[in-house]
Amino acid sequence: MRIFFKHHITLPILLLLFFLGACEPFVEVEVPNDRITSETVFSDDATAREAMDGVYIQLFNTAFAAGGNQSVSFLGGLSTDTYTVTNAVPEMEAFAAHQLEATNSLNLALWSGAYNTIYMCNAILDGITDNSSLSLETRAALEGESRFIRAFTYFYLTNLYGDVPLITQTNYTINALKARSPQTEVYDNILKDLSLSAELLDTDYPDNDRTRANRFTALGLLARVHLYRENWEQAETYSSEVLAATDFYELPDDLNTVFLANSPEALWQVSPEGWGGTFTHTRDGNLLIRITPTGSPVTLKETFIADWEAGDLRQENWIGSLTSSSETYYYPYKYKIQYDATGSNYSEYAMVMRLAEQYLIRAEARTRQGKLETAVADLNVIRERAGLEPLVYIPVFTQERLLDGVMQQRYHELFSEWGHRWLDLKRTGKALEVLEGVSESDLLYPIPEAELLKNPNLTQNAGY
Repeated sequence: MRIFFKHHITLPILLLLFFLGACEPFVEVEVPNDRITSETVFSDDATAREAMDGVYIQLFNTAFAAGGNQSVSFLGGLSTDTYTVTNAVPEMEAFAAHQLEATNSLNLALWSGAYNTIYMCNAILDGITDNSSLSLETRAALEGESRFIRAFTYFYLTNLYGDVPLITQTNYTINALKARSPQTEVYDNILKDLSLSAELLDTDYPDNDRTRANRFTALGLLARVHLYRENWEQAETYSSEVLAATDFYELPDDLNTVFLANSPEALWQVSPEGWGGTFTHTRDGNLLIRITPTGSPVTLKETFIADWEAGDLRQENWIGSLTSSSETYYYPYKYKIQYDATGSNYSEYAMVMRLAEQYLIRAEARTRQGKLETAVADLNVIRERAGLEPLVYIPVFTQERLLDGVMQQRYHELFSEWGHRWLDLKRTGKALEVLEGVSESDLLYPIPEAELLKNPNLTQNAGY
């Protein structure tokens, strides 16, 4: 049995979040008489924290973050040299063939899901601002977490679509006619949110559960954002601070434990509690693990399967296979559970950010600054965990050669996760060289036609 979509959320707080307007972006929502009011929700610490819990739970169901077939992870993977579509689903094939149209419903779900998330964060921020009913500690935590999630979401929006509407409040009449903001302005707001988040959040995880953002989560995203902005020194500084937090994080030797719930490698995860029922599997595992010949819409490309060094343990542990008749299908096997309806526990959480990326961020940032010897040391941490021989630094190493090594490790370490390969190829200028059938205009997804029809101030990306 395969479940791609299930939105059965029983927590009352999610009804509240839908009441606050999270159902659709830029849509005015009337207040039902039988629903709790926002004043009640933010009247004490306990209910305010429940509202924040609802945001985290809803991330498991919001298309862009859920890990299903409308998510950044899946659609970003389709756009690269990672997946081959095996089921005749035209809207998926459009992503894989770089023939997207503004009417593509998967693209609309991706966009809408991201703005739903932003609206929820804005609703939390509105509710806690100048709220004397809440303790200073609660206000700081909820502001830090909301700003982090908003920054995280805008990071993906601007990297997928370029200039996007910058929505930072909940006023419908303003939001409904918001024009696109320049990407530089969006990034400025991302950095502002993340800097404040890092100041406001504690280093600990509440209840030792890594499904809530902490200070290091914010610092890790700051490292990534500065890498993308080519601020190499800042990227190195922030990733170094995360990597120095050895009391919190480490790379497990066993690759099969990396994606378990509360893995010591996890900076941030999302719990399958968002299913709202007895299902305890992740959407990623449910979508990608192939248990029958037609059980998943994609398989890993043959070129990807062939592109590994001999003895790489990631290929052995993170790639599964199914042979049917004379054909073998390969699939991502980072998550081991395809389906579980026992409701007994959550043994796997969906991984959002993890420590290995921070080593790769620092390795690239150091390489870009000419710090090749220390960059090799960071790269070797990833290689040795994968069972590969460490590189031996020699003075004839070139920056270009080492960057190629970093990007290769990013490909093999982070495949099927959060569109890393797609964004890496774009930001390094390699997409047109590596991917077949890609033009300059394909590097940004189209603004959904449904949004253009609703908002006359929105403009379309070139080529659509």
